[in-house]
Amino acid sequence: MSAAPIAAGPARLERIRSQLAQSLPGAAIELIDDSHRHAGHAGARDGRGHFRLRIVSGAFAGLRPLQRHQLVYRSLGELMQTDIHALSITALTAEESGGAGR
Repeated sequence: MSAAPIAAGPARLERIRSQLAQSLPGAAIELIDDSHRHAGHAGARDGRGHFRLRIVSGAFAGLRPLQRHQLVYRSLGELMQTDIHALSITALTAEESGGAGR
C-alpha cells in the first residue's frame, strides 16, 4: 500500500533530500520545488509536485545519462509514486561539475 503524499513545501523537500542523501552518501544536492508553476496541471491536482534536481555524486562515474537518471529514480523509490509528479534531473560527477560534491 502506498503512502499518501505529504504536504507540499519544506517537509516534502526535506523528505526527498533525505532519501537521496541516504541512497547516495556524499552527494551534493540542489532541489528546487517548481510546483507553483504547475498549479492546475493534472499531475499537480493529485498532490504530487514538480521539482528540479541538480545532484553531484561519484556514484555517477562511468554511467550514461539514462543510467544516472535511473539511479536517481531507484534512490527515490516510492516517493516517485507518492510525492513527485515531474522531476527534471541534472546528474553529474564532481569532475563534470567543476569539483562540487564527491
